[in-house]
Amino acid sequence: MESIWETRSFSNGADLVVVGAGITGLFTAWHARRRRPSRKVVVLERGPHPAGASVKNAGFACFGSPSQLLSDLEHEGEAIALHRVEERWRGLQELRATLGDEAIGFAPVGGYEVFRPDDALYTRVAGRFDALNAALHGIFGRDVYSWADGRTASLGLRAGHLAFNPLEGAVDSGLLMRRLLDLAREAGVEVRFNTAVEGWEEQAQGVELLLHGGQRLRAEQAVIATNGYSRGLLPQIDVVPGRGQVLLTSPIGGLRLKGTFHLDEGYYYFRDLDGRVLLGGGRNLDKAGETTEEDATTPRIQDALEELLRRTILPDTPFRIEQRWSGIMGFRPNGGPAVVERLSPHVVVAAGLGGIGVAIGIRVARHAAELVA
Repeated sequence: MESIWETRSFSNGADLVVVGAGITGLFTAWHARRRRPSRKVVVLERGPHPAGASVKNAGFACFGSPSQLLSDLEHEGEAIALHRVEERWRGLQELRATLGDEAIGFAPVGGYEVFRPDDALYTRVAGRFDALNAALHGIFGRDVYSWADGRTASLGLRAGHLAFNPLEGAVDSGLLMRRLLDLAREAGVEVRFNTAVEGWEEQAQGVELLLHGGQRLRAEQAVIATNGYSRGLLPQIDVVPGRGQVLLTSPIGGLRLKGTFHLDEGYYYFRDLDGRVLLGGGRNLDKAGETTEEDATTPRIQDALEELLRRTILPDTPFRIEQRWSGIMGFRPNGGPAVVERLSPHVVVAAGLGGIGVAIGIRVARHAAELVA
């Protein structure tokens, strides 16, 4: 029993509906609206605010540690791996230029890869270190990585070796999403929260979205940008969920962690957040169990994170855990770039950004908006 005002302003369909108000979804709506300002663009988000990995991550503005990139080069070939690095680097630059460093809390603190003492991974990386820098010259025009073992003590770490990259940094993911939400609304995008999409039906002249509670919303085009949750609406796509668990310590007096840090091919990551250690990862300990859409933490992985704090990050320093959470990412089962493609005449999917959505979300969104142009 809708009023005339509800029917006119809220229920009479849209030119484009984007499902998901994360980085990819909001940027898709923003790009689409800028391409055609007369288009009515609506974003639907099931949560009370932008949710998913976009606000559950650790706030890294990064494009890959040496061990990660060497693994990609080995398994995917140079052309594919280097193209992905370039997309990440261009995405980070575009993100900062579009939203502004101050608005997203960007800090140019650089990035480190940490190798434990007697770590076999260090031996493999060291043997190909110069070759990796040479391969990246075409993108950056310079050596990206250097050894920084002499900084181990000053950072308070117990580590065997450190590789440093001055081009990475940290962001405040909450500020980033607030600024992106403002940007989308300033462009005329309508964002509806607490609106869950439970299905969709292709029609001759568009698509009809089935909303929780039985309502329906018609649109000429739709983009499904729910990343790790995409299989609920698109069971056929080649994207699986991957949970990332995180913890945050209480303030640590004299904490010296300046930078963003990766360990074990990027499976662990940590940084200083207002004098506390923000640490996440450990998905490799139970990949089957972490291939889930359930937001939760598990003793096995949380214990491993705390052990990493004790042995490597805060050796001989007492700490207390203040907060724990998890976020759901979307991965390609066999690696590879994000899925950005048309599934039907009126539906496009943009998903599978892996753990690098901060870097490539704006680029994936641009491609999705082009597909619905």
